Amino acid sequence: MNIYFQETHQRAFGTYPLTGDVARDAIMTAAKVGYRAFDTAQMYENEAETGEALAATGLARDELCITTKVHPDNFGTDKFTASVEQSLKDLRIDYADVLLVHWPPVDGDIAPSLWLLEDCLKRGLTRNIGVSNYTIAMMHEAAKIVDAPLVTNQVEFHPLLNQDKLLAGANEAGIPLSSYSSVARGEVFKHPEFGEIGKAYGKSAAQVVLRWIVQKGVSVNTMSTKPENIRANFEIMDFTLSHVDMARIEKLTHTGYRIVGSDLVPWAPDWD
Repeated sequence: MNIYFQETHQRAFGTYPLTGDVARDAIMTAAKVGYRAFDTAQMYENEAETGEALAATGLARDELCITTKVHPDNFGTDKFTASVEQSLKDLRIDYADVLLVHWPPVDGDIAPSLWLLEDCLKRGLTRNIGVSNYTIAMMHEAAKIVDAPLVTNQVEFHPLLNQDKLLAGANEAGIPLSSYSSVARGEVFKHPEFGEIGKAYGKSAAQVVLRWIVQKGVSVNTMSTKPENIRANFEIMDFTLSHVDMARIEKLTHTGYRIVGSDLVPWAPDWD
């Protein structure tokens, strides 16, 4: 069973852009609420805080699903494995549950970093491997390059961006998607439809957005520093959006609101 299909892992607590005490407090609150999947990255510069907070929860290691990602600056043969070992040291763990390459390399040659990623799997530094910000073509190529299954492609996914083409491509490649920027960094709250739909279910606009993502077959990563929002983001598995409401939300994907592009991140590929 894919680790991201497990109900407890369909809702991960994302840690970007939290650092310091704010990160530690939010992570510990998330653990108290019930989160067991936590997402970080070398690029976020908060792996140490994440490790400290998770250790402080007292939760057993096998209860946790910890995802981290290798920074593109560490894709070189001389840096990759050493950077992963440092991530594990900072996270206070012997292995990652999921290790991703954070972006495709700027030159577009994905093979070398994927070979190094798979080598980390063979070394026991991670239990699962995957990718992030890959296009359809990259997913199909990646599936051929590595022998091990790629458990996810973490991408921007929310109801204000039509990712149906990417989702179909992911299904064809056998690589499930997981979301970041799940509420479009607050942009969804400018659209009254989510709140209107939520009233019928006794749920908030944010909960409707996250539930829509889950019902699309995509796991969610959400971040908040407010305890009430952390809890609300977790409580999305006790209702199901109707086909009518799913379709109503689907219309909003044509808004075409994309947050992460090459203007923001130099490694961003030409999106599908």
